[in-house]
Amino acid sequence: MSGAPNKLYYGDNLTVLRDHVADESVDLVYLDPPFNSNATYNVLFRSPTGEASQAQFEAFDDTWHWNASAEEAFDEVMQSGNTDAAEMLRAMRAFLKENDMMAYLAMMAVRLIELHRVLKPTGSLYLHCDPTASHYLKILLDAVFGPERFINEITWKRYGAHNDSKTWGRVHDILFFYSKTRNILFNKQHELYSPEYISQRFRFSDEDGRRWAEQNLASPNPRPNLTYAFTAKNGITYQPPSNGWKYTPERLRALDEQNRLHYPAREGGRLRLKNYFDERAGVPVQDVWTDLIAIGGSSPERLGYPTQKPLALLERILSASSNPGDVVLDPFCGCGTTVHAAEKLGRRWIGIDVTHLAVGLIQRRLLDAYPLARFDVLGTPKDEAGARQLASEDKHQFELWALSTIDAQPYKGGRKGADGGVDGYLYFKPDGKTVEKCVVSVKGGGNVGVGMIRDLIATVDRERAKVGVLLSLEDPTTVMRREATAAGFYESPMHGKFAKIQILTIEDIFAGRKPHLPWIDPSVFKKARRETKERQGDLGL
Repeated sequence: MSGAPNKLYYGDNLTVLRDHVADESVDLVYLDPPFNSNATYNVLFRSPTGEASQAQFEAFDDTWHWNASAEEAFDEVMQSGNTDAAEMLRAMRAFLKENDMMAYLAMMAVRLIELHRVLKPTGSLYLHCDPTASHYLKILLDAVFGPERFINEITWKRYGAHNDSKTWGRVHDILFFYSKTRNILFNKQHELYSPEYISQRFRFSDEDGRRWAEQNLASPNPRPNLTYAFTAKNGITYQPPSNGWKYTPERLRALDEQNRLHYPAREGGRLRLKNYFDERAGVPVQDVWTDLIAIGGSSPERLGYPTQKPLALLERILSASSNPGDVVLDPFCGCGTTVHAAEKLGRRWIGIDVTHLAVGLIQRRLLDAYPLARFDVLGTPKDEAGARQLASEDKHQFELWALSTIDAQPYKGGRKGADGGVDGYLYFKPDGKTVEKCVVSVKGGGNVGVGMIRDLIATVDRERAKVGVLLSLEDPTTVMRREATAAGFYESPMHGKFAKIQILTIEDIFAGRKPHLPWIDPSVFKKARRETKERQGDLGL
């Protein structure tokens, strides 16, 4: 990889995978593809005015429909050369017909084929889903990876209880764990012993207070070669158990020299091994995870993203199935928990998301947590030509990208539709307490005129805002600038005068210019906690 070791891509993950991720270059894939949540996946930010609807950022909608894109994805699987996946998807279509679920499965199948391609032979994949589509996804994974490459179905209990449930409360998610080959990388994980278990199991202590449990020294199976009398350093000879000892005479003597043998108090009693508590890693984690609690409303980790996963969940997955310096890929990056965990654990990472809002959130999250983190953001405009190309391809995404360049909040979550002349807001506190707002209007078309300024003035007055900013792809006309100047000033008691109507071009943005406002309220964007790491951004690569 050129540039920084870590990459954050804006774009369709299928295109990014094909164009930018090489064969067998990734150690671990984690994906949480959305389906049927009955809600959009939003990024929520704290609105200082309390206007929740205007603080809601729509990152992407998890609605899938059978359309030309779904048909194209289906055809690509048919022509992929993976006959197992093609036959399975064809059978699913015969059963499900052309509906939303089938569209989702076709879109997922073509991406799973690409994810299998980019995995190293020692690599593995975790697919996170809920029971809505888990049974279909399991069949697809079997077809793409091979049923023999299925390792585990992990159940994560993410909620305590749903008291309003009419039947059995749905409190768990599912993670499917697959390997690329038989030669899988896996680091066993452990969870802490419960206090009750510690007190019951590790009942004994040495003189120095070191806790231990007694452990049987008898072989579970007959071992004639280990059936011998053993004389301990206390001078007493102990007869062997009926099946013989677990250890050779040399090993048993070494344990005795290390004071790891417990002598029986009564004659004829059995020797026991001291199993020290401080040498135990904990309880090996099984395939039902109940110790990782979902992020609650009051959690300091919470960024407001409804589907945000706890960092501990991704840390467990990354710790188990990758090593420091390995490459971790998340093709549905969302709010960036995977790449956050990867940065924390010293993994290299690739994150992909299809909206500028999610990419912007991930950038802020990483730099809040790791101010020295190094990563490249790819697929977003880097110059005026790139901005013009985005505007010609997708006006809505251009608008969301332009707003992100000045940290403005999209109007009502950035959803398409009538906006009354408001594309976004900036909030500021001229006296450090009172919250005021600035209206932002984005123009990505080729024609600009004075009517845009007059409309913005009217919108600022209607919205009771103090300032309006026109963010334009094209240079404003002289008449537009005169009209903006004639609108006068907003005067802050502490900071002086600010033009009521300000015009910025995309060229200005790339030159580092920002709207001229009093102090911007940093609390608008929920900040990720700063992580402590000795070598931030330095993975030793």
